[in-house]
Order: sequence, then structure tokens, then C-alpha cells
Amino acid sequence: MKPPSRRRAVTSLAALALTVLATGCGAGAVATAPLGDRPAPGGTLTYATDREPTCLDPHVSGDMPQAYVAQQFLDSLVALDAHGRIRPWLATSWDVSKDAATYTFHLRRDVRFTDGTRFDAAAVKANLDHMVDPATQSGTAGGYLAPYKNTEVIGAFTARVHLDRPYSPFLNMLAQAFLGMESPKAIERGKEANCAAPVGTGPFIVQKWNRQSDVELVRNPHYNSPPPYARHTGPAHLAKVVWRFIPEPATRFAAVQSGQADVIDALPPEDQASAERDSRLKAVVRDRPGNPTNLALNASRAPFDDRRVRAAFLYSADVVNGLKSVFFGQYRRAGGPLSYVTPDYAGGYENAWPHDPKKADALLDKAGWGHRDGAGYRIRKGRRLSADVLLKSDISPNQLALMEQIQATAKDVGFDLELLGLDAATVNTRYLAGDYDLRDGYWNTNTPDVLHTVFGSEYAVHHGIHSNASYAKDPAIDRLLRTAQATTDQDSQRRLYGKAQQLISAGAYQLTLYPQTTRLAAHRASVRGAALEPALSLPYLYDAWVNAR
Repeated sequence: MKPPSRRRAVTSLAALALTVLATGCGAGAVATAPLGDRPAPGGTLTYATDREPTCLDPHVSGDMPQAYVAQQFLDSLVALDAHGRIRPWLATSWDVSKDAATYTFHLRRDVRFTDGTRFDAAAVKANLDHMVDPATQSGTAGGYLAPYKNTEVIGAFTARVHLDRPYSPFLNMLAQAFLGMESPKAIERGKEANCAAPVGTGPFIVQKWNRQSDVELVRNPHYNSPPPYARHTGPAHLAKVVWRFIPEPATRFAAVQSGQADVIDALPPEDQASAERDSRLKAVVRDRPGNPTNLALNASRAPFDDRRVRAAFLYSADVVNGLKSVFFGQYRRAGGPLSYVTPDYAGGYENAWPHDPKKADALLDKAGWGHRDGAGYRIRKGRRLSADVLLKSDISPNQLALMEQIQATAKDVGFDLELLGLDAATVNTRYLAGDYDLRDGYWNTNTPDVLHTVFGSEYAVHHGIHSNASYAKDPAIDRLLRTAQATTDQDSQRRLYGKAQQLISAGAYQLTLYPQTTRLAAHRASVRGAALEPALSLPYLYDAWVNAR
């Protein structure tokens, strides 16, 4: 395959000469004009976020805080542009077999990792092998590579990747930071060392991780491999990035207001209107593709092994009014298994499961839960209709408030929900064991094949890493998604993914809540050139620079 022409397209975040029209519920439009300032080399940009990664290596586990920071120090084999097209990055071109099960990558010959190791075909093999190694414990990258068999080193700069079945979303997956390329020499240090300081080919280097405080990133002076959407070549403008962790929403927003932080993410919804009115700030809100924020119902055990009970729970939840009250109208309802900005989103799911207590009551009666105890909860054979909601103790106040509203409306129809605020290690242990009734989650990705990752039977694994948190096991869904993977015809894919969305929604496997969203505020006086990369709308600081205030 001859690579398409390089097209530089990126959403500017904070340059004063760009106008970004963003709303609380969508991607918005972008109108560009020539930059009014020339890049100023040097300087330190302070970026403040809410959540600290548990590991800086995005191959391990695979949560969004890892991807956010990894985007700054890892490059990928390919890139996704603003029009959804795959472009060359570390791979200059690639060939795909007729059955879409073998991908041959031709690589750049002039790139090195920041520890001096050469980027080559052997490095590609080491990375893909690392992602699928069970010892890596990769829930995201490893999940995306479920069809992976092996990588054959054809030549020093030619790597042939063999999959066990046709897999048309493969290139889209490779464009994400979760599958960024790391130094094989660094990987060999072991999981602990690599979690603390992964080594990439990217524009920044992890200098130091000060736990519970920040990550210090310094400029890679030899950087020569920017993505096709970058606005310049050579090293980054910034000398340093301080990636701070400020969990408390009000404190984080105050930091960008005062200039103690140049950019913040997780802009609190209660402060969005203030940020948009504040002439000192530029706010950008961008909904992300994938499986939206949801509560997954564990269909592998009672009470949610009964589809009628699952449906009753979905009807019990007043999500629309809950979002209005706790997120100040800044989040839209996600009714289906795909966020509306995901390719091949079928539409029409926002009202698929409306708040309808009468329908919930009727379903529970038919399911054998026709009696209530003195507290108003449904009972059957002396047992209460109860369910645990697996939550981390550091859940945001807004999210907790939404969970409490769902708990209250569930009680109205007879569910006894217990919200469990547990430490991350305990949550992870119980999740791996399948020891939960409801679990909050989401899955950000740039392809509708996220449906396979989240609802495919092969990902419903007890006592191990699994992305199918609802334990959905429907052969009809599996057939549709496997067929979609096996074709590159876009019309066929759209039809197949559309049918899969219908079956998944009808199965009542998730209470979908709202799209995952990148929510940023930047200080106008200091920040220029920061951007959102096209694949997952993650912050991208390679083109950024800072001006003295």
C-alpha cells in the first residue's frame, strides 16, 4: 500500500489567533487563521490533571491517564488524521494481505529511542510481543491485539505482523497512544522500572515521576519523527513539561485561573461557564469516541443474569435529569453502546431506555420479584433484590452524586443498591474475579470495533483481565462483529455495526450515561500552539510553547 499524502490537520487548543467553537455536549467546529505569535523556544509548561496513572507504561493496564501523558513521549507506527484516515508515522508504508490478516510495515530508518536504541523491525516485534505477554497485564493494548499471532522480522526495517483472523480495525488500533513504541532495551528492565520511566522516540523524555505530585518531562533534543498532523519539525519548542496531579476540582480550576497551571484537564462542569466567560482563559470541550461512561451489569450472576431484571434497572434510572443536576447541563445523555462521535454510530439511542418506573415495576413483577419488604425493597423467597456497585474511593464528587441519584431512583422500584467506595487495588482484584454486580467504566477508542472489545464473548473472562465487564455472551453479536472485522467495505461495516448496536442495546447490558470528554482550560496569557490529537482527542504538546506573562 502506498501511503496517502501527509495532511496536517489538528485542532488548536489555546492560540489566541484560532477560534474554537466548543459546547458542553459535542466536538464543535474549528475555524483557523495564521498564528499571531512566533514559537518561543524553551520554557516550562505546567499541565494539571485530576488522576495520577498507576503506571506510566500504557502497555500495562491501559487507563486514560496513562494515554494522556504517553502521548507526549511515545510515537506510534501510524497516525489518524482529522478526517479519520490512517497516515504514516514511524511506518512509512504498509502492505495488507487480501484477507486482512497479515500486515507488512516498512519503517523509518533514521529514528532512535531516547536511550540510544535503534527503532527497527526488531523493536516493533518486541513491543507487540510485550503488549500481548500475560505478564504485562495489558487490558487495553493486549485486548486490541487479541488476534495477534507473531511478528516476523523480514529485514532490519521491515516487520510482518501475522494475525489469526482478518482484522480490519488493526491500523486504527495502532494509531493510539496505548500501542506506542517503546525501547526494547527499556522493556527488558522489567515492569516496575518501565512503569516508572518508559522510554520512547517521542518529543519528550520522562525525567522523573514524583509520586502523588507530578511527572517531569524534558525535551528530546534529537527528535525527528513528528506525526503528520504536527505543525513543525525537529525538537519540541518547550524545554520542559510539569505534569501535575491535582485531584480536587476547585483547586485545579483555581490553579489555571491564577496562572499556577498553564493548562488543566478535567475542567469541572460547575466551572465551565465561568471559564468560558473569563477573558483570561480558553476552554475547549471535545467528546471522545468509543463506549461511553456506563454502569455494566454483570449478566453472569444473579440478579442481572435475568434480562428482565436488567431492563427494569435501566428503566429505573433517571439519567437525563441526573446529568442536568450534577453536571450543570454540560454533559449529554449517551443512550447506546457507542458514543455519538464514534464512526458508524447508528443514532437514535438517546431515548432507548427512558426513565419509566411503571415498565420497571411490570418487568420485576414478571421476573418473580412481586413483593416488597417493610423498607420498600423487592424480595423473593426471603431474599432482597440487592446489588453492589463497584466504585473507586477517589471517584469525583459529580460522579458520586450521579451514582447516588441512580441509587435513589432504583430504590423507588425496589432495588437495594450499595455503592462501594474501595481502594484501587481492591476494585481491581474484585473486577478480575468478576466479583461485582455493577461496575462503572468506559472505553475510549477510534473505531466501532470497540463493540467487540466490550461485548465480544472472547473478552468475558472470569479470574483474569477482561474488557467485557457485563459478561455478554451472544453468538449473534459475535457473528456480526467478526464479520465486520473481516471486511474493509465501509457500507458493509456500517450495516453490521448498526445491527450489533441494536442487539447490544436490546440486551440491556449497560446503563450508558454520558460520552467520555476531553475538557481543557488554558491560560491565554501564556499558552500557544497546544492541540488535541485526532485519534482520541488527547492533549498534544509537541507544538506548544509558552510566553512570559
